[in-house]
Amino acid sequence: MSERLPLTIVSGADYAQREAVIAEASAAFLAAQPANAKIAAILEGLPSGNFLLPTSPQVFVHRIAPGCFCCIGNLTMRVTLNRVLRQKIQHLYLSVASTEHLDNIRQTLKLPPYDQLLLEVSFICL
Repeated sequence: MSERLPLTIVSGADYAQREAVIAEASAAFLAAQPANAKIAAILEGLPSGNFLLPTSPQVFVHRIAPGCFCCIGNLTMRVTLNRVLRQKIQHLYLSVASTEHLDNIRQTLKLPPYDQLLLEVSFICL
């Protein structure tokens, strides 16, 4: 089995606050990595202002319309995750609006194939 991809889940607060936390964390992560390192962020919700996470050759940003991943059957999250995991990134950030169903989302991420691909290394609740 290959090494599992580090995952940081950010939840709570509003969209801009979650994106700001991910922008700061990803900048720090990339600064400590080789120049060819890449990260991805999957953001639930739509921004109401400026984008804080720029899309670049090192940063893949996927914005998903508002709606609890758990309540919509995880299909949108799973499709997006599958696309992201093919990008050969070094860290994944997942932003979810509410902590209400966070346990269900975490359980989904512990099921195959994600149990062998992802390693939840941190959780940030705003």
